[in-house]
Formats: sequence, structure tokens, C-alpha cells
Amino acid sequence: MQNFFIKYFVLHSTCLYICDIKLNTMDIENAKVQMRKGILEYCILQIISRGEVYASNMLEELTAAKIMVVEGTLYPLLTRLKNAGFLEYKWVESNAGPPRKYYILTESGLAFLEELHATWNDLQHSVQQIIQPSTQTIQS
Repeated sequence: MQNFFIKYFVLHSTCLYICDIKLNTMDIENAKVQMRKGILEYCILQIISRGEVYASNMLEELTAAKIMVVEGTLYPLLTRLKNAGFLEYKWVESNAGPPRKYYILTESGLAFLEELHATWNDLQHSVQQIIQPSTQTIQS
């Protein structure tokens, strides 16, 4: 488990002290990774739902949205989604090199995406209630 220290200054009476706070980076980084993993499938299906898309374009869009993902994560996920019947692909000849594999949502994939979208909306609403509780919820 990786740890690091944050130095901070404390003014106590007339003396200045340097203090260390020990933070466990493994826990926060793991939590961030798990949160991103939880929505990655949803985001990929959403990107593909707009039309035929090449894997590198997915990577670019995910990276631009600060959902960092690497090819080693994306390709196995695309394979699982295809094997589940949610995606199809077609090969398209390229002028710049070998043929490219473009992904397309199937009808099952579209239905799955709609379910994920409903779940996302429910989760977003639930989390928002916890983050910013209304006065009515607090008084209950």
C-alpha cells in the first residue's frame, strides 16, 4: 500500500510547527478508479449509439472527457459487449493502413443502453439528494 505525507504549517501561540499528515493514496485512487469503471461501459455504449465508431475515436473522446482509459481496458470491454450481443462491428478499408473495425450498437445494445441511462438518472438523482438534501428531507 502506497502512502505519502502532506506538510502543513501550524501556528500555535508564537511558534510555527511543521506537521505531517499521512494520507493513504491507495484508498482514494482505488475509489476513483472504481467510480470510473462503473460508468465506462455506459459511456462507451453512449458514444457508439451515435453511429459507427472506430476504437481510437472512442479513446480520444473518453480522454477528452477526462475518463482516462487505455487500449488494454477498452478492447476487452468491447469484446465482452460484442459477445453479450450488444455490439456488432464491420471492417472498413482504410487509405492510411490496414482495415479498421467500426463498432455499431445492436437492438439489444440499444435496449441495454436505455436501461443503463434510466439507472444513471436514478443514481444521479439519489446522489444529488444526499449531497444537497432538501429541507423537507431533513425535517422528515
